[in-house]
Amino acid sequence: MKLTGLKVIDLSLFLPGPYLTLALCDHGAEVIKVEPPAGDPGRGIGERQGGHAVFFRNLNRGKQSLCLDLKLEADRERLLRLCDEADVFVESFRPGVAARLGFGQETLRGRNPRLVYCSISAFGQDGDYAARPAHDLGVEAMAGVLSMSLGPDGSPAIPAIPVADVLSGLHGLSGVLMALLRRESTGQGDYLDISMLDSTVGACLNILGPTLAEGRQPDPREERTTGGSAFYRVYRTGDGGHISMAGQEPKFVHCLLGALGRPELAELVLQGPGRHQQPVVDYLTGVFLTRTRDEWDAWLGGLDVCYGPVKTLPEALADPHLARRAMVLTDDAGLRHIGSPIHFADEPAEPDFTVPALGGYAGPDTHR
Repeated sequence: MKLTGLKVIDLSLFLPGPYLTLALCDHGAEVIKVEPPAGDPGRGIGERQGGHAVFFRNLNRGKQSLCLDLKLEADRERLLRLCDEADVFVESFRPGVAARLGFGQETLRGRNPRLVYCSISAFGQDGDYAARPAHDLGVEAMAGVLSMSLGPDGSPAIPAIPVADVLSGLHGLSGVLMALLRRESTGQGDYLDISMLDSTVGACLNILGPTLAEGRQPDPREERTTGGSAFYRVYRTGDGGHISMAGQEPKFVHCLLGALGRPELAELVLQGPGRHQQPVVDYLTGVFLTRTRDEWDAWLGGLDVCYGPVKTLPEALADPHLARRAMVLTDDAGLRHIGSPIHFADEPAEPDFTVPALGGYAGPDTHR
């Protein structure tokens, strides 16, 4: 669905809120990014290309930047006037800050009852941790996710992507769209309290069986998702690469072990995850060392098995499949961008690759 005509005011910084509003922007919404005089810190994160930090470009393309000092009464009044005509408002301050500055949800929704107001914070607007600062990794630790993400030495390992940031952005996006749908029938907006911790705990449903049923920590040696299954783990290949086996349904197990000439091992896998699968793990460990990653990829690709070669990021982005899916796009300057993962048949996303200049918004309410 095209979101043309939807006006979004985005006061969020870094990743969760901008990730939410990026999806709205890619699908036609007007997103006005309100930045402090120094700009979003994301403008200075990481490598630069085409005059901009790639981190900032990836999350804020197509938006418009309005520079406001919210400690100044005149700038706060400008923000209030913008919000009077807005459909969505997103902020990521610590709880209570927006209200103290004069643009809390009660104030803005009192002036504009149709407004959908979304707050994204580490721990939510209430509760014991509400005032505590946190970024993604701390939230993952408190959600229990790091305790289940173990490295080879059994210690917690840092995930490569910011799980709590992305999950809270996606939950915020879902909530905003649901509230907009509800507004169609009620005429009223709503307030969304999105917590990074809640979002991360809510994503653990598939690993919580032992905890909810027996009150215990899952044993990594027994659980499918943490190495307890021979068909759900990563194996080293002969050239130093890796292959991930990623599905233990019976048809996949029988297919692979049959093709390898060891069908009798399937019985151990089909008993479920656990240490009894160690003979299968040992066998596959040895077998995968006999060929290179790409040789295994070619051979496994001819079977009905669930697997994936472990690619580097450059290899992943060079895959023609992603190009065909419009997930890697090139602008007129030859710079590559990541496309929208939301694929509509009738009204696909139309990303605008323009990077907003700090304070460059030229809308109707920019006068002092």
